[in-house]
Amino acid sequence: MATWEDVRRICLALPEVEERKQTFRTNGRIFVNMSHEEGAISTRAPDDERDLLIRARPDVYFVTPHYEGWESVLVRLDAVDNEELAGRIEDAYAFIDAKRPRKKNG
Repeated sequence: MATWEDVRRICLALPEVEERKQTFRTNGRIFVNMSHEEGAISTRAPDDERDLLIRARPDVYFVTPHYEGWESVLVRLDAVDNEELAGRIEDAYAFIDAKRPRKKNG
């Protein structure tokens, strides 16, 4: 069983990560955030990876109508171990880090 503190520790160990109000960002883009679903986090993932994760481990990975249309997958913290959580977070980080940085205002 993983906790939000495990999420924080894993995210902040990655290079150039910024934490803001229960979100973790790289290149100005969120790759992990606290979900609206209690006990879950949202991690960014391409649609094909999300679908594969949900098919392989529906006890851990899921999506709700709120997150449909976003390249993300929800992770149940009480159903994932730290090793699998770290892998999912690292994959989310790599997916977002590869995108172009967001433009800064001003």
